[in-house]
Amino acid sequence: MHISELACHTEPITPFGVLITPGREGQEITSLPVNMLRELVRNHLLVVLRGFSSGFTDPKKLTEYSQNWGEIMMWPFGAVLDVMEQAEPSDHVLDRTEIPLHWDGMYRQTIPEFQIFHCVSAPAVTQGGRTTFVNTEQLIIDANEHERHIWGKIMVTYRTSRVTHYGGEVVSPLICLHPNGRKWVMRYNEPMAVDSEKYSDHHSVKFEGFSSAQQSAFEKELKGRLYAPCYLYVHQWQTNDVLISDNFTLLHGRESFVTRSSRHLQRVHIHGTPICNNTSFKMVDIPYLDR
Repeated sequence: MHISELACHTEPITPFGVLITPGREGQEITSLPVNMLRELVRNHLLVVLRGFSSGFTDPKKLTEYSQNWGEIMMWPFGAVLDVMEQAEPSDHVLDRTEIPLHWDGMYRQTIPEFQIFHCVSAPAVTQGGRTTFVNTEQLIIDANEHERHIWGKIMVTYRTSRVTHYGGEVVSPLICLHPNGRKWVMRYNEPMAVDSEKYSDHHSVKFEGFSSAQQSAFEKELKGRLYAPCYLYVHQWQTNDVLISDNFTLLHGRESFVTRSSRHLQRVHIHGTPICNNTSFKMVDIPYLDR
């Protein structure tokens, strides 16, 4: 079945992705075949389902739906992570702060292919909290041959203290082959803001063979590339949005938001087939602020 055969509306998102909205009132999200949606995400990197009836505020229903996408990557807290501001967070994800660009699963033994986000409650447009996505495939395609040659030699070490469900050391090439072996993607976790050192998961970033000055200059240049409008999609959440993204190809992050806003997302990770093993990760004990 092709998307055009469904009773729904589709439109492209700039600079990448697809927005799908219902063609009739009360249309269930389960009316959209998962096999079709999965291919849309793989081809367009991101799909937003807006206005469909889902019942996903119940984590059990979200989990049941997510199982149709593939094997769920389980965490100590279960399948569904509630992403919302907490009163005394040790993890920056559960605060209102900005989250730097990263790929999910970087501090785990496996890397999920898909992220399924459900917006339980959206913040007001003026309150911030938009989620950022960067198309690293296109960024690499657009780079010149010399840049790709340089990037291909760069190794980056990330280290963070182990918090509730992740932590350790990651030594990863800046660019690597997508697990399908047919395209190049970027794996990068940009540095956190200085004032984020209050969090136990504040991470260090070290480029192999770079002096401190060289690394700072490269990070600044790379940030300009990553946040260029031709590669960056910034999602303004609406309540009940469901967004599925390609975690292999995209980097993602978050803008800061107003404290005590209503922003509440749920997130589920889905493994690819076969499961992508994270050969860059090493589980080591890193004392807090041992940077």
